Amino acid sequence: MPARGDAARGACPFAIPVLAVLLLAGCGAPGQPQPRRPPVPAGLTDLSAQQLGDGVVLAFSLPKETVDRRPLPQTPTVEILRAVSPEGGTPKQSEARLVLTIPSALVAGYVVGGRFQFTAPVTPEEIRAHPDAQYLYSVRTRLSEKRASAESNAVLLRLYPVPERIPGVTARVTESAIELSWEPVSRTTGGAPLSASPSYRVYRAEINPSSAAAAAQDISKAEFIAPLAFLGATASPRYPDTQFEFGHTYLYSVRAQIPAGAGAVESSDSAPAVVTPRDVFPPAAPLGLEAIFVPATPSSPAHAELSWDISPESDLAGYRVYRSEQEDTRGVLLTPELLLAPAFRDMSIAPGHRCFYRVTAVDRSGNESDPSAPAALSPQQNP
Repeated sequence: MPARGDAARGACPFAIPVLAVLLLAGCGAPGQPQPRRPPVPAGLTDLSAQQLGDGVVLAFSLPKETVDRRPLPQTPTVEILRAVSPEGGTPKQSEARLVLTIPSALVAGYVVGGRFQFTAPVTPEEIRAHPDAQYLYSVRTRLSEKRASAESNAVLLRLYPVPERIPGVTARVTESAIELSWEPVSRTTGGAPLSASPSYRVYRAEINPSSAAAAAQDISKAEFIAPLAFLGATASPRYPDTQFEFGHTYLYSVRAQIPAGAGAVESSDSAPAVVTPRDVFPPAAPLGLEAIFVPATPSSPAHAELSWDISPESDLAGYRVYRSEQEDTRGVLLTPELLLAPAFRDMSIAPGHRCFYRVTAVDRSGNESDPSAPAALSPQQNP
């Protein structure tokens, strides 16, 4: 009778090899490690397009997720597609072809107010050669050469001849306004006379003062605190900006506008005007100064009581009082600290000496007004 161990071994002589094969097969079931598929950005749905000068401003929100709702690992490359129907027909999105690529490293430079904005150029010659053409734009993004996002919504528009660019804007600072002026325009960018008299649209941005010099040469070099926004319109080549603050740095751009189709088109941005207005404008001199002699009493020495009208200046910081023995000179400052109220008591008058008082107003920028009209005082006089 065979031993139990021998019987067990004899019952399945191939048990161990079979088990080994199964184990090997199990280890190899997933196959060789496969490379991860490149992430694909989610498609865009908010593309907008508007003609501005000899170009089309495309704007949209950059994707933040992949198609499987995972965060994008980096900023994608942007690709712009275009289709044109020069005979007046309507182009199809399937006809759109890649015309421009903005590399990932440059995309951040075109983000304004959280949206990507890029001006796709169109030459005046192309617009003039195809006056009835319709243009279709769409965009897509990608993180790899192999796979791009789906194309965005398509935007369809017609393009028109636009006014030539305003070559420069002059800014002059006054106490109440920044006065802007420029030369009027009379032709399109293609050299033809304008079909109508232009109006002008003024835009303003607030920028970092450290970028002022560079921005004056190239608007793209501006470091924006507040983006370029519409300020106002005018039919003449000048505009007063009364909504400004001293000490802030502003960048101005002006566009000429003419009617086109059912709406209007604007020229490209003018050469920028950059200005930091400084308050160098003194307040008006105080009015109504009066000086009254108050004789001595047992409890108080003789002194002068001064009063004057309240200054109407909105940025008033205070007043200064001067005393002189000559009517035509300002004299000695009696108030090292600014007075907040339009009144002063001079306790240092000298008996028997006729004197003259003057008052000035000082604003918060340190500008001092001219002296008021003098007020004479003779200490011998009775109140």
